[in-house]
Amino acid sequence: MEFGDFYVVATPIGNLKDITLRAIEVLKLVDFVACEDTRVTRKLLERYEINANLFDYHKFNEKQCSEKIISLLNEGKSVALVSDAGTPGISDPGCVLYGELNKLGVKINTLPGACAVSTFLSGLQRENEFFAFVGFLPKTKKQQEELFNKFRSVNFVFYDSPNRLLATLKNIKELFGTERKVAIGRELTKLFEEVKIGTVEEILDYYSLNPLKGEIVAMVYFEAEKAPEESMILEKARLLKQNGYSDKDISKILSLLFDINKNKIYNLLLDK
Repeated sequence: MEFGDFYVVATPIGNLKDITLRAIEVLKLVDFVACEDTRVTRKLLERYEINANLFDYHKFNEKQCSEKIISLLNEGKSVALVSDAGTPGISDPGCVLYGELNKLGVKINTLPGACAVSTFLSGLQRENEFFAFVGFLPKTKKQQEELFNKFRSVNFVFYDSPNRLLATLKNIKELFGTERKVAIGRELTKLFEEVKIGTVEEILDYYSLNPLKGEIVAMVYFEAEKAPEESMILEKARLLKQNGYSDKDISKILSLLFDINKNKIYNLLLDK
């Protein structure tokens, strides 16, 4: 069966100039544009003199509208999916539809473009490239703590709302202590764009005095596990030796426990 073309189109996260030439071309070409809010998308399209047939596709009508999009594609019509800002499917509606399209063998044409996560991270100094992204944090403190603990060994990136950020920062402070480093990005690409980096205590103090507005993306920096002290290793080695283990076996066991090269531990035992 021949289907019409389906496109996933990224739109600006703030500055309307942050749209690709290809995105403009596709939005002019397609028969229909599915969007979270037609009022928001229409402003963008009017800016680039794009006259398109719009209809709503958001998290509350994903199932019904997925059926509508598939029906249009089945008729040979072309459809573009956009979100209010950024890339569909990245903490925005789209995944339900993608699953149905994959079942039917419909090609999903994705256009690269603006995304708050990549925009935010591209300007932050990090010790490595690893990070975990979970979209919007859950609302309850317990659910948040479960996520923070699960991803405590990597840079942890999430979206948050202005009215919840202070509570989130307090949860981070309670869980990790006042010195844990965090970064907050607000109103990215807009006139009042702001990126603040510091300890959770410093960021809490700042936003307790300065009003919070706009979309927020945040990162909790990971804290490297501290290497076990030499005295601790020797104490464990002494206990193992008392139970009849050889230096060679002790080196293997402590190497597995503390993730330290076994030769390094063996040499430490010889020196003592």
